[in-house]
Amino acid sequence: MRFILLLVTFLSLCQCEDTQKTSQKIDKKQTSKQTKTESLEANNSSKIEEKFSKLNDKNAMDFFLEYEKNNKENTVRIVTDFGNIDILLFSKTKFHRANFIFLTKQKYFNNTQFYRVIKNFIIQGGNSDDKATAIKRRNIGKYLLPTDTKRGYTHDRGVISMPSSDIDNPHKLASPYEFFIVQQKGGAKFLDGDYTIFGKIIKGMSVVDKIASVATDDGDWPHKNVMIRRVEILK
Repeated sequence: MRFILLLVTFLSLCQCEDTQKTSQKIDKKQTSKQTKTESLEANNSSKIEEKFSKLNDKNAMDFFLEYEKNNKENTVRIVTDFGNIDILLFSKTKFHRANFIFLTKQKYFNNTQFYRVIKNFIIQGGNSDDKATAIKRRNIGKYLLPTDTKRGYTHDRGVISMPSSDIDNPHKLASPYEFFIVQQKGGAKFLDGDYTIFGKIIKGMSVVDKIASVATDDGDWPHKNVMIRRVEILK
């Protein structure tokens, strides 16, 4: 009997030791995985900073003045679940064109949303309630762009324009991460002079009309997210 009790005790101790070793292995694996994940996140967050200094209101204009000289692309495609929207960006509004090309190359717009939809008026995109969008903004920087409204453009149906920031903003400085497309038939010329028109749709206006027809809440946010899967440069 005594031998059996000793054997049971011995087996129990071995089992506890094995369990402890297994637990340690899991902990080490989890720690290793967590460290690897944190390292990847750190690398991803620093990729942007390796290419340029974080933008702010003091350096953004100088940055885009130089950037637009070497990045002349002017045609982009917005890919959505409703279809594609092709846009020609105007060279006359060079800072706003350069800003949009820059953000496209940084993949900022990928997985953002058309978050404000007003049927027979506009659809507005470039933002999201996803944390990843806020992180991308933080990595790129916080800055505004001046209005550029005296280029002869008007808010016709199908133009793309840049909304002003939601801060106290008497000069209507533009929020660089967002944009809106005029869907209203006959245009929305009462917006002229306040917001910078920097492009127009050359293909896919029917997609805009589809998006403009989705159901929204009282804050004009679609009941079902209208995703911008990506924005890509065509030429």
